[in-house]
Amino acid sequence: MYQHIEQKRLPYTQQEMFDLVSAVDEYKDFAPWCLASRINRWEGETIFYADLVIGYHMFRERFSSKVVLENPERLTIEYQNGPLKHLTNEWRFTDNGDGSCTIDFTVAFEFKNVFLQSLSKRFFNEVVKRMVSSFESRAAHLYAPPVQ
Repeated sequence: MYQHIEQKRLPYTQQEMFDLVSAVDEYKDFAPWCLASRINRWEGETIFYADLVIGYHMFRERFSSKVVLENPERLTIEYQNGPLKHLTNEWRFTDNGDGSCTIDFTVAFEFKNVFLQSLSKRFFNEVVKRMVSSFESRAAHLYAPPVQ
């Protein structure tokens, strides 16, 4: 199983970053390799089920997940169905008290397919860093003050 843990301090509020990450249906607009994203159904106001279609060249897979929201501190993704044997993903958002927040991002996964698992070993860290960077770029696009 591969795991990545990253922490970043960003000049956006805790609520802004929580809102951005919890908008799973918008991932298709900015997340690398995300071809489709949608929220399928809600359970109350704090749990929803979502699908992502991830693709790269000939590779295309659908992932189904349960997303648990603890607004604005935490978002946990529980893998439901797809090509993985295991996936855990958590975002934590800490208010720094100055209009910025610190994000703690953790992801761990393992493919069912041995070939895909060995292939992912070569690219895992780069893929995860690029994905986290795409959220940072999206935040700048949505929340950065206009240039004077």
